[in-house]
Amino acid sequence: MQNLLTWHYWFNLRPEPLLSHITQAFFVFLIILLILSLFSAIKQRQKSLYRYFWKRFYMFSLSNLVIGVILFFFNYESAAFLSSRFWLGLWLITMVLWLWPMIKSLRLIPVNKKKLEQEKEFKKYIP
Repeated sequence: MQNLLTWHYWFNLRPEPLLSHITQAFFVFLIILLILSLFSAIKQRQKSLYRYFWKRFYMFSLSNLVIGVILFFFNYESAAFLSSRFWLGLWLITMVLWLWPMIKSLRLIPVNKKKLEQEKEFKKYIP
């Protein structure tokens, strides 16, 4: 754990390969992203209030799957600069920053649903 918190670990231009259990966890994470992208691709075709969220989530999971596969490949091939650990850290930070607005919009969907129902109820009585 001491190695994880050092400057040399994150910014070494010729890092050593990831440990086998870390590589397996990375591969499992990529498989989870693949499953999520397939699931969200199916869900975005259904008509509902959540359709826009599923479209955004599909783009999120597919884009991060492609980036993750590229990073996994560079790590596997031990490319000098492109397998540096800071790319993984940067990728994880951008994932969190990308998910944050999506979660906020997901929390607003029930409010929008309630507004839509109220408008329907109001328009029911208007000729």
